[in-house]
Amino acid sequence: MLYESSPVAIAIFASFVLAVVGLSFWLGRKGQSAKGYYAAHGEIHWFINGIAFAGDYLSAASFLGICGMIAFHGFDGFLYSIGFLAGWIVALFVIAEPIKSLGKFTFADALDAKFKSRGIKLSVAISTLVVSIFYLIPQMVGAGDLIVPLLGLPHAVGVILVGVAVTLIVVTAGMVSTTWVQFIKGSLLVFFCGVLTSMILARGLTVNTGSLEPQTRSVTPDGRVLVDGEPQTRDHDLRPVGTLAALPARYGDATTTGPLGALEYLSVLEDSRIVTWSGKKSTDASGTHTVFTPTEKAGADLLKPGGYFKGLTTGKLADKLDFASLMLALFCGTASLPHILIRYYTVKDAAAARKSTVVGIAAIGAFYVLTLFLGLGAMTSGALDPTSTNMAAPLLAKSFSETLFAVISAIAFTTVLGTVSGLIMAGSGAVAHDLVENVLRIPMDDAAKVRCGKIAAVGLGIVAMALGILFRNFNVSFLVGWAFNIAASANLPALVMLLFWPRTTKEGIISAVTVGMLASLAWILLSADTFEKVYGLSRDASPVPFSQPGLVTIPLGFLVLVVVSLLTKAQPRGKPA
Repeated sequence: MLYESSPVAIAIFASFVLAVVGLSFWLGRKGQSAKGYYAAHGEIHWFINGIAFAGDYLSAASFLGICGMIAFHGFDGFLYSIGFLAGWIVALFVIAEPIKSLGKFTFADALDAKFKSRGIKLSVAISTLVVSIFYLIPQMVGAGDLIVPLLGLPHAVGVILVGVAVTLIVVTAGMVSTTWVQFIKGSLLVFFCGVLTSMILARGLTVNTGSLEPQTRSVTPDGRVLVDGEPQTRDHDLRPVGTLAALPARYGDATTTGPLGALEYLSVLEDSRIVTWSGKKSTDASGTHTVFTPTEKAGADLLKPGGYFKGLTTGKLADKLDFASLMLALFCGTASLPHILIRYYTVKDAAAARKSTVVGIAAIGAFYVLTLFLGLGAMTSGALDPTSTNMAAPLLAKSFSETLFAVISAIAFTTVLGTVSGLIMAGSGAVAHDLVENVLRIPMDDAAKVRCGKIAAVGLGIVAMALGILFRNFNVSFLVGWAFNIAASANLPALVMLLFWPRTTKEGIISAVTVGMLASLAWILLSADTFEKVYGLSRDASPVPFSQPGLVTIPLGFLVLVVVSLLTKAQPRGKPA
């Protein structure tokens, strides 16, 4: 059965989660001061911090979303990996050392270090909260998807479980425990994905010698799964799909290749025939359904661009701009994410910040290379659920063994825990340090700062749980693209211009952050994808020409900052405003 839990899987999963939460309680004694809670006293070793960067960055989108995109759409899913990795070039060469020198606890500290402006604190704190919330959504969706096959519980229960666990992690020890959770899960994720990739290559490719199931699957608006029109339960009656239909002619009558090298694996797959599944909206008397049907395709077609990003093949200008906009946002967004930026405050100096970034890039790059084989392995594993693209990697592991499935699912769950804890740390810092202490100017001692941050963390955890349930039908990589667009539009122009243009004024920063955030947020809410998947309306009703806003809103942020700065009087930096 595709979704049948086992005592072994439950035991391994519970052990991972309890160990992570237990570690947080043990480290709680180190995070009692404000500097300890928000920045781990600036004492994290650069190598530990570099792997923690990987743990922070390799979120549910990277592991669950990208593998699912590749498994269902081929090479185009790997373009997300390329975009996510390329963004670290900006972080390494532009942001790493200056951000350490400017900040204290939060991203707002960095932008406001030379101005002491309440307006900057307010606008950047709000931007941090918006980006953090949009990044939280896909993590919670991924957590809910993991719980379905692992524990046999509903999606909403999984979202609530991760929300409670993360809140415990953050409120017990803050950045100290968050860093070590991210270090552990980053190390485990890269290692076990390497193990899983080795197993894929050792197994090689095998043709399905049985008859391909002609069944058609559909998902109703209320989440019920139908197979050939008959209701099914997600945890028992669904059978796995995803298979190889034919090997290249050079294999003759053989049905399996045996072990393959990495390049040989890609070569054989390119010349094979593969059965994939695609979904399409269908409306009948009972309502609107998403119908999934099997289609046989050439491997060569799946290994070239254009299967998912239509802008690479249709020739339509809007499609091309949509793809270019997404790639620009992924490239610019990494160095603008609040939970990534605050990690630079956990090391002792700018040199350590640079070395941390190099280590992070190495770990992240290795992982993203592995995602190509994980996704393609899932595509041909006979273990796909066409109703959930986010479950490709865990179900691939299940095709090898129940134990490996439990380990990979537990690591994926701790991946979510680590990323969500980092996001909630960034959001709680924005509330307690930026809004309460610096904007509202409510005096707080160290204990009050920590207490306020913990209360904010609980509130953000509740919001994340609610949104994770609401957006359950989205691919998590797609959702993360939204967060990158908002971050790049709101934060990057202000940060880059502050570092490299002396004429930048506080009014310019406030305007750029506010306009970039609101413009990108409004564009997303008015996009065709949101109209279709959130509002349930026709895509044609959308007033914007393409869904990804970065191509318009990132340059807009730079333009607004330059214009407003030129129109306002440069104030001596450091004078309170």
